[in-house]
Amino acid sequence: SKPDRKDGNAPIQRCKSCANWQWGPEWICHKCHSFDLGWVQVEGKGRIYSWERSWHPVHPALRARQEPYIAVLVELPEAGNVRMIGNLLGDPHREVIIGTPVEVVYEHHRDADPPHTLAHWRVSTGS
Repeated sequence: SKPDRKDGNAPIQRCKSCANWQWGPEWICHKCHSFDLGWVQVEGKGRIYSWERSWHPVHPALRARQEPYIAVLVELPEAGNVRMIGNLLGDPHREVIIGTPVEVVYEHHRDADPPHTLAHWRVSTGS
């Protein structure tokens, strides 16, 4: 079944056989090769592991933008430190510091063909 995507949590794939966390989603476990995978809701909070400021529009929705955007690789400690990628919201010219705490924010495109959801990240305001 499709995982639920709500701000504040992140659906992460986990093997029911060996308990391995994995991202990106696959039909087979990366560790034990089991086909018995499920989805677990984890807290959508992590830390910036790596980042890049980019001016190249990788998606048609970004082609009209003249500003750069920041892509971040975020490590999720509640999910075995798997890493997810997404845009860092806010000032695209800001200084980015490895280890900064961030939280997931979803941008839903339900009327698109096909419908999809983008994961973005914002700097956490809490601890």
